Amino acid sequence: MLSSKFDKVLVANRGEIAVRVIRALREMNIRSVAVFSDADRAALHVQMADEAEHIGPSPSSESYLRIDRLLDAAKKHQADAIHPGYGFLSENAEFAAACESAGVVFIGPSADSIRRVGSKTAARLVAKCAKVPVVPGSEEPATNIDQARKLAWKLGYPVLLKASAGGGGKGMRRVEAESELEPAIRDASSEAERAFHDSEVYIEKVIDKPRHIEIQIAGDRHGNFVHLGERECSLQRRHQKIVEECPSPLVQANPEMRSAMGEAALRIARAVGYYNLGTVEFLADNQGNFYFLEVNTRLQVEHPVTELVTGLDLVQLQLRIAAGEPLPFSQPDIAWRGSAIECRICAEDPENQFFPSPGQIVQLEEPSGPGIRLDSGVYQGWTVPLDYDPLLAKLVVWGPDRNTAIQRMQRALREYSILGVENNLAFFREILDHPRFLEGRLNTNFVGDFFSRRKPVSPPSPDSEMAVALAAAAHYKNDRPETKGAKSGSSRWLMEGRDGLHR
Repeated sequence: MLSSKFDKVLVANRGEIAVRVIRALREMNIRSVAVFSDADRAALHVQMADEAEHIGPSPSSESYLRIDRLLDAAKKHQADAIHPGYGFLSENAEFAAACESAGVVFIGPSADSIRRVGSKTAARLVAKCAKVPVVPGSEEPATNIDQARKLAWKLGYPVLLKASAGGGGKGMRRVEAESELEPAIRDASSEAERAFHDSEVYIEKVIDKPRHIEIQIAGDRHGNFVHLGERECSLQRRHQKIVEECPSPLVQANPEMRSAMGEAALRIARAVGYYNLGTVEFLADNQGNFYFLEVNTRLQVEHPVTELVTGLDLVQLQLRIAAGEPLPFSQPDIAWRGSAIECRICAEDPENQFFPSPGQIVQLEEPSGPGIRLDSGVYQGWTVPLDYDPLLAKLVVWGPDRNTAIQRMQRALREYSILGVENNLAFFREILDHPRFLEGRLNTNFVGDFFSRRKPVSPPSPDSEMAVALAAAAHYKNDRPETKGAKSGSSRWLMEGRDGLHR
């Protein structure tokens, strides 16, 4: 199935990434098939797709993580390929192999590449063989507590436990002393098993207040490789990225870092015969030293900042590589223009340790204007489910320089309003105005330091907030028809001629 164009692609994901992929498919005149759980019957990605298929109850273990149901849906709808998005099964080698066995193209790297670098411990070995500096730590899982104690003592506390599979901060624990090690391994392994069906964890030395910088790579089935530059992802909560930008302020100050990190990332890609898109992540200090962290064998949440600065459509590039086409450019053709910043807009409460906030969005005002891009998976009246990640949208801005991009993001955040669920808009308004952020003095402890030095914000009056929400809900109910559950078959976008804009 290596024709220059697919006829139909199933999107094995949900939310804003499913919407993003469906839009790319529509631009390429490729029909899309959405999948949905009980919780997502009225979801935007289901409404936008050409066809849709119900795959199970709300829990992801009974729907979005069911390889058999996804392949059955692809067969039923005669899809040529499956795009996994990110999260769920996007880095699952068994899923990639099952697609190949079923005669369906997996839009991503080969199952072998995923196995070789998708496991963080295996990827560390690849990086070492490729002479890429790695964070000190283990290449073996921490299954023997006596060996784990010896390694942690050798590395020196604090150490970090990390899940060998997956990402997003799941299965990660910081250990300050030996007395904490055994229960931390037990807890981290249990969380990793629940999140990734793989309980393996390993040990790394904690690098104090590093910067998190990643390199976007692309390779084709013909042996061509390029890197598309870096993204700075140092602003994180619970080890999950929340603000990303391209270029990195640190790399801007040390221009040789981009080529050095890019070449290191490509050495790893060449070593495993990687094709399609991937991301090689590094930790860096302020002197420009960097250390390999892991490989994400999928599209990243933060890919839009690279798109805005390079002018490339990475989803369409994924599709063309998966269809067997060679890369349409070489490394000298890649140029970086201006500066882009992304904020992950989530239904969560920053004043309560970013606790998720499911519920109905009763009023939604979205920003627009020069340099503004909004990748959203929600609409007014949509009920945010408890079952999945609370990401609602990605607000992305571009400017000719970092200062202009910051000013545009500040303006966009002021225009953005979401009522009915707690959200992190006000938090981002503060962060984007913080002197350390404005100066580009970033590290992975930034958010923790921000909260430790900041006075708690008084919550709005419950009466006033409820009055606004009730008024908005009444207006919404009177002003638009009720959203009905989607069914298998043709979508409402196709039947009613929807333009796919957020409602």
